[in-house]
Amino acid sequence: MAGDADIAAEANQLKQKIKDARKEVCDTDLASECGSVEALKLAIRVRKTLRGHLSKVYAMDWAADSRHLVSASQDGKLIVWDAYTANKVHAIPLRSSWVMTCTYAPSGNFVACGGLDNLCSIYNLKTKEGNVRVTKELAGHNGYLSCCRFLSDKQILTSSGDTTCALWDIETGQQTTTLTGHEGDVNCISLAPDMNTFISGSCDTTTKLWDIRDGMSNQTFHGHDLDINSIAFMSNGLNFATGSDDASCRMFDIRSDQELGFYGGESIVCGITSVAFSKSGRILFAGYDDYNCHCWDILRQERSAQLMSHENRVSCLGVNEEGMALCTGSWDSFLKIWN
Repeated sequence: MAGDADIAAEANQLKQKIKDARKEVCDTDLASECGSVEALKLAIRVRKTLRGHLSKVYAMDWAADSRHLVSASQDGKLIVWDAYTANKVHAIPLRSSWVMTCTYAPSGNFVACGGLDNLCSIYNLKTKEGNVRVTKELAGHNGYLSCCRFLSDKQILTSSGDTTCALWDIETGQQTTTLTGHEGDVNCISLAPDMNTFISGSCDTTTKLWDIRDGMSNQTFHGHDLDINSIAFMSNGLNFATGSDDASCRMFDIRSDQELGFYGGESIVCGITSVAFSKSGRILFAGYDDYNCHCWDILRQERSAQLMSHENRVSCLGVNEEGMALCTGSWDSFLKIWN
């Protein structure tokens, strides 16, 4: 027992040294540097409403063409939409209605989804027959599938309630790398623009930076008090934002290994379900349990706008590749396109 106590004491000393080192290089903050920056004036409104789901929308993801998107709902349907016309392109029936995530492949050829069935199901949108069908079901996680993201048509990354993330070879249906390190359910992942690294957010209140090439966790970021529900890289690949059940969003910097910004306030008491940056990185969009989407000025650390149109929890959101449109999905069964 004495040995365990010594090890614990040594670990605490090392943690304190790391904290002290971070403080030493933290010579300024956003509030000091950006206090004179002009405030944003946003005029964002709903342009399209996507109607077709019959139950709660849980997830959405834009295609690389900035026109199409995929959404997943508890009605047991995966729908591919044309955001320009608000029409459905494909309505894909799922084997399990308990879906929690969906994603669009960069090529536009495939979509994928998963949830409480512990599987990642891959669907081919460009079959010779013209119909959409399951091409592969990836089984290997021992818990629910919380998030999935394509690297290419041949590789996909998943996170799970079994505390792990996994890299899969889609053709063989096998895990090529299992990434372990979190102490709680992994709720969300976000790929870096270079596709070599990704970040994960967990119920253990931490975020981790992983290198896909060697399967190692290089950095761990602390700050939140409760589960981290959503995470998103900025387009520069050097910063990322998180949204948590503790009613705050935070921005972290990989180079300085610490938190840069805090986005919240006493008036906000509900959790955040989803986060996404604008193309420029100046605005952080965050979906909340209070049915609204809040737009945060990254530099001034203040709320610039509040998007109010949904009649239930905003469960997911995303900005398209062009940066010209924001899509929000809600438990009210609708998706809305804003700009």
